[in-house]
Amino acid sequence: MSTTNSDLTAPALEKTPSGTSGLDDVLHGGFPTGRPSLVCGSAGAGKTLLGMQFLVRGALEHGEPGVFIAFEERLEDLRANVASLGFDLADLEHRGLLSIDHVRVDPTEIVENGEYDLSGLFLRLELAIDTVGAKRVVIDTLETLFGGLQNANIVRAEMKRLFDWLKEKGVTAIITAERGGDSLTRNGLEEYVSDCVLVLDHRVVNQISTRRLRVVKYRGSAHGTNEYPFLINEHGITVMPVTNAGLSHVASDERVSTGVDALDEMLGGDGVFRGSTVLLTGTAGSGKSSVAAHFADAACRRGERALYFSFEESPHQIIRNMRSIGLNLEQWIEAGLLRFAASRPTSHGIETHLSLIHRNVEDFEPTVVVLDPASNLLSAGNRQDAHALLLRLVDSLKSKGITAFLTTLTAGGEAIEGTNVEISSIVDTWLLLKMIELSGERNRGLYILKSRGMPHSNQIREFNLTDDGIELVDVYTGPEGVLTGSARTAQEARELAEKAERRDRIEQARRALERLERLHKERLATVEDQYESEAADLRVTIRSLEAEDARLESDRRVMTRARQGARASRSGDGSQQQR
Repeated sequence: MSTTNSDLTAPALEKTPSGTSGLDDVLHGGFPTGRPSLVCGSAGAGKTLLGMQFLVRGALEHGEPGVFIAFEERLEDLRANVASLGFDLADLEHRGLLSIDHVRVDPTEIVENGEYDLSGLFLRLELAIDTVGAKRVVIDTLETLFGGLQNANIVRAEMKRLFDWLKEKGVTAIITAERGGDSLTRNGLEEYVSDCVLVLDHRVVNQISTRRLRVVKYRGSAHGTNEYPFLINEHGITVMPVTNAGLSHVASDERVSTGVDALDEMLGGDGVFRGSTVLLTGTAGSGKSSVAAHFADAACRRGERALYFSFEESPHQIIRNMRSIGLNLEQWIEAGLLRFAASRPTSHGIETHLSLIHRNVEDFEPTVVVLDPASNLLSAGNRQDAHALLLRLVDSLKSKGITAFLTTLTAGGEAIEGTNVEISSIVDTWLLLKMIELSGERNRGLYILKSRGMPHSNQIREFNLTDDGIELVDVYTGPEGVLTGSARTAQEARELAEKAERRDRIEQARRALERLERLHKERLATVEDQYESEAADLRVTIRSLEAEDARLESDRRVMTRARQGARASRSGDGSQQQR
């Protein structure tokens, strides 16, 4: 009997959704169904919240009742603590979707002996499970349950017994535990008997709080192995996995305007591709925010929504500043087409910023997103974190077909064709603003380093901010090199003067030619008249001579006939006389 590859394929492990946004991506589907999972971390890491979110979302979204066994917090405290997240535990209990039980364990009352077991706990658990028909169970936390025991053998035996009992009941369980010094947990045993182990970490770097999650093991399933940032806010826990960064988005052929006509011409005449990512780099004061504002303004003029994230200026300051170059952004805010989201990078950790960006995108549903400047996110974390954030953000926006415009600040001593957040390779169009120093002046220049999938200009254009917006003009390139500002203006004036002089000389030569042509025509007319007169006289002479010649010829013929007649007459008379 032959065996096919399909016969050897192991059945996929059944999984239960975690109820935490982004976590299922890391776990490749969720927690193992019917098995216990361990969630460990230090105080305040978010263990209890993750467990409660697992139960509440399971009940509300999947119709799976749950049981929460608390060894530390009282029921009233639990209900109050999660109410701020919108979780109404009392309502779920009333509807029979949730059972919460507080088990008081006093370590001073525990007497270690060979007969110590958890039979009482099992009875309470079983009653709660059977009462609501629970599919999910959370036990929070093991340290309180076993904190009074010093005998490691008893702890190991009872802990294994607890995990086996949960498996026999067929419930999907989350068990929380405190972090240990040299091990994942204080007892150092839970991680070995658990099928899935998650570690929550809460750290503070440079006075900025960040949270990370890592899957230490997952029996029978592939899973994400990196550290993933997560956020705790009024919506609960949100995990931002790097695994969301993919390359499966659809590329659009539609083009959208940048808001600057001359820049659109430099980009092949139609602007950038919809859903692409545009990066604008430049030093301070080069005009990055002005270009970003034009980009958002153009989207609003098309009747689309634009979401503007500002990390340096307040919305009122941006509106005031842009008014000086002819942009009225306030009208788009009133029309509901433009929204500003302004915050200092240091006000949150890097993962909080990413979560806030995603939340605003989901809520406002824009077609254009501006981050100004994206490089400021470095102050919310290190270079690697900022790069990972922008990578995930760019891929997320592309997957939604949103056109992104990012500005980054470069310092004077840095290479101008580089970014301190290292995202130039993942963007589709890269614009660069540079300062050109010449003749005691600092002028701006703009050029395109790359623009994938379209023909584009390779020339530098002088970049001017006027009362009517951004103006891009050709720089002077000649024997003296590239000239901008007053040097270009002076050179253009000299060229105009030379051109005017050449026009005058051409006009003088044209008039001289016209005079020469008139004189020539006059001379030709005089000669023609003289010719006609002399020719007429000659023709008269010719006709007269021809007439005289004809007359003479006629006379000659007459005379000839006369002679011939006279001879004939004389011959006749002589003959008569002879006879």
